[in-house]
Amino acid sequence: MKHFLFVFPPHPSLSGLRMGGSSQAARPVVPFRNFEEEMRRPGVWEAENGSAPVIDSSRDNLASLYRPPFGLMFHGPFEKAKDTANSQNKWLLVNLQSTTEFSSHMLNRDTWANETVAHTIKNNFIFWQVYDDTEEGRKVCTYYKLESIPVVMLVDPVTGQKMRSWRGMVQPETLLEDLLPYMDDSPKDHFANMSHKRPRESSKVPQRVKDENEDQELLRALAVSMEGVEDVGNHDEKDADIDEKTEICPAKTPTYPSLPEEPKPDRIRVCKVGVRLPDGRRIQRNFFLSDPIQLLWSFCCSELEEAKQRPFRLTHAIPGSSRSLDYEGNLTFEEMGLANSMLSFTWE
Repeated sequence: MKHFLFVFPPHPSLSGLRMGGSSQAARPVVPFRNFEEEMRRPGVWEAENGSAPVIDSSRDNLASLYRPPFGLMFHGPFEKAKDTANSQNKWLLVNLQSTTEFSSHMLNRDTWANETVAHTIKNNFIFWQVYDDTEEGRKVCTYYKLESIPVVMLVDPVTGQKMRSWRGMVQPETLLEDLLPYMDDSPKDHFANMSHKRPRESSKVPQRVKDENEDQELLRALAVSMEGVEDVGNHDEKDADIDEKTEICPAKTPTYPSLPEEPKPDRIRVCKVGVRLPDGRRIQRNFFLSDPIQLLWSFCCSELEEAKQRPFRLTHAIPGSSRSLDYEGNLTFEEMGLANSMLSFTWE
């Protein structure tokens, strides 16, 4: 069995390489990293192909695991990235990294390379990644007073305000859940909503209009009080009849299959699925890839008591994939491609 020692020494500024400019400085030496090769291959998580050198293939394979997501990244300075996000009305997602912190490489390997995360970022955000010891990285660290690296920030491109941040390694499911509210509210919509909440001049209703309204309410009350008792009795009978019919027709209670014991994690046979509930909670569970997706409904009922008496639907939590899952489709998790996905729970 081979053992690898991960060592991440400091390296000179990479700003020239990051921003696409030329640099006469010596090329940085970073374990498992070949920046020239990475820039030539813009894929986000593409596998090594036959054109790659066969020399030191184990090292190249490790390099591919930790390759930055060039296909997602905006290549340019921070201000340009902010301007682009503003013009496209998208939130700016910033990732400050350090070659001396292994969690930075874990973000590249596990989070930015996640297919669902990549799809979400491409469609809803401008993504900008930089090292903390570059000129641009130092400016951003100073401006936002960042004390620990790596860090992921969501920035409002209109005001430059940091909306929220995540420190260290952030799992794909957690990031997707936390980003959901911002996918429903664009930066300009957020800015407009905040403007509407500002105090405005109070508009007092003239006393004359107020008196007229009160007089009309009084006249209506008098008219109701003078209606015949017989008419009121008829209304009572009709109301009682409606109540009786309501009691006779109770709501239909849905029934779902029993939930088996949760399987242990297994990359080959088991997948994990998360569900975001209406109250904001996120629940997740392991399922066999061969299990029917009907078990998702059973799982939700086990976590939300009201779901046992009230019909609901499950949809993909990614904008652009809003179609509901078909309970009657009799498909498996593998056939639906639900491995490591996030779903939204909504009432019918």
